[in-house]
Amino acid sequence: MKNFLSVADLSPNEMEKLIQKASAMKSGTPMRVLEGKVIAIILEHPSLRTRVSFEVGIRQLGGDCFYLGQSEIGLGVREPVEDIARVLDRWVDGIVARVPSPENLTLLANYTSIPVINGMTDLEHPCQIMGDLLTIYENKGVMNNLRIAYVGDGNNVAGSLALGCSSMGADFIMASPPDYQIPSAIWGKAMQRASITNARIEWVEFPVQAVQDADVVYTDVWISMGQDSERATRLNAFQGYQVNEDLMSKAKSNAIFMHDMPSHPGEEISEAMLDHPQSVVFDQAENRLHAQKAILAELFHPN
Repeated sequence: MKNFLSVADLSPNEMEKLIQKASAMKSGTPMRVLEGKVIAIILEHPSLRTRVSFEVGIRQLGGDCFYLGQSEIGLGVREPVEDIARVLDRWVDGIVARVPSPENLTLLANYTSIPVINGMTDLEHPCQIMGDLLTIYENKGVMNNLRIAYVGDGNNVAGSLALGCSSMGADFIMASPPDYQIPSAIWGKAMQRASITNARIEWVEFPVQAVQDADVVYTDVWISMGQDSERATRLNAFQGYQVNEDLMSKAKSNAIFMHDMPSHPGEEISEAMLDHPQSVVFDQAENRLHAQKAILAELFHPN
């Protein structure tokens, strides 16, 4: 593959192989597949996990990188995205882009000959989900026939998780208020993949319905970046959707709890959930590094 823009860029077989590669790289000697390569990291949104995990991963693979924030580059503001892409194409060997607009990400990919990796858009968060799938694989050994319960907003994380689970044959059950479901374009892709892998993709309104007998319970913030004006409306809409100790008890006794972080204790989770005995959130954060190294290795040194 030239780019990694969406979970849907990978076939189920390719996704499984990438997870296995990430697991092997985590436990083995780092591959120096980026020797002599320079990667530009464009972050229009600030991020602890995306920036640090990519910078560390690129350097562990023998490459170098530099960071460009919104004030330095001004995608589509100071100059057209197409021009920025064609200039960077002459200087660097790859681009990691965390940009709100999926259209701008596509323009970067279309106007460069170098690999472009989606570090997050408002529509998808594929690198997060590859780290999540690695975490589930480590804890459960398999993905096929697992029940993954997602409780909360149908945001970019939820959409990419639905795509990832359906690709790997895991059932994905989402609980959210009716007005906060995953966008229909992403949901349709997940349903199509589920029909191939015999996974079940389902939306329910109430959290208990989703969490009952779940192998994994996953949630994310109710108010993402850029949604501050909706805060009061969203807090009201998501009353009853908090993942807490009581809700977690409805899942299987060996279920794991996941959150991509940053979290807002007291809102989408109770105060103690990050340190719950079944929580794997910090393993999940670490696995961003290993999954992203596998993605970089596949783009620059496929085998």
